[in-house]
Amino acid sequence: MSNRIAPKLLAEFIGTFALIFIGAGAGAVVGDGVGLPGLIAIAFAHGLTVMAFAFAYGSVSGGHFNPSVTVGVLAAGAMGTGEAIGYIVSQLVGGVAGALFLSAVLGGTATGLGTPALAHNLALGATSLTITPAAGFMIEAVLAFFLVTVVLSTAVAGRAGNLAPLAIGMTLTLNIIMGGALTGAAFNPARALGPMVATGNFNDAWLYLTAPIVGAIVAALLHTGLTRLAQVGMAAEPSRAAQTPAE
Repeated sequence: MSNRIAPKLLAEFIGTFALIFIGAGAGAVVGDGVGLPGLIAIAFAHGLTVMAFAFAYGSVSGGHFNPSVTVGVLAAGAMGTGEAIGYIVSQLVGGVAGALFLSAVLGGTATGLGTPALAHNLALGATSLTITPAAGFMIEAVLAFFLVTVVLSTAVAGRAGNLAPLAIGMTLTLNIIMGGALTGAAFNPARALGPMVATGNFNDAWLYLTAPIVGAIVAALLHTGLTRLAQVGMAAEPSRAAQTPAE
């Protein structure tokens, strides 16, 4: 392993480990049935963790901590394939390690370790809601789309400067406030796989592993298309100015 890539992979491992230990840990400690305040606490646990470690390691690895973010950055042409594979392996290993450590400190898997799950008979006012796998797939894909769009438009494009981690962390928080009760709002294969491995519960694993990747690729394609359109528009402006007769 080269000295250049090793710090990046270590940063991705630590950041993902922290996300699972703190984010999934908050889900395990707070548990179900605590209503909106509990959901907001879980959302901020995830969002603040990503924000803090993106500030800490953004200059080292970019602060992805999510295979779908890495796939989106790769699809947008902002990193190489070999490097992306290394990132994803480090993130998945970090996620599993974080969940196993969480299981150790909580004395087992009785809490569920924050494993994401589709809602069944969720009370919404006077009615109840059950999320089908198809609906869950769409929710997870859209949430990943939002996150990767913000990452590409701030951290990768450099439009937000040093505030990119804040925008990314808040996007994570808002996504979980909306989708947490519906799907668990993982939108991160490492966030889903870690607790699944630790608990042995692989229900709907295909959904949680593939939907965020689909959302990330769509976000990358849209980002690339908008960037090209903006470049064409900027190139056309001088041409129009040159054709305008001087007054």
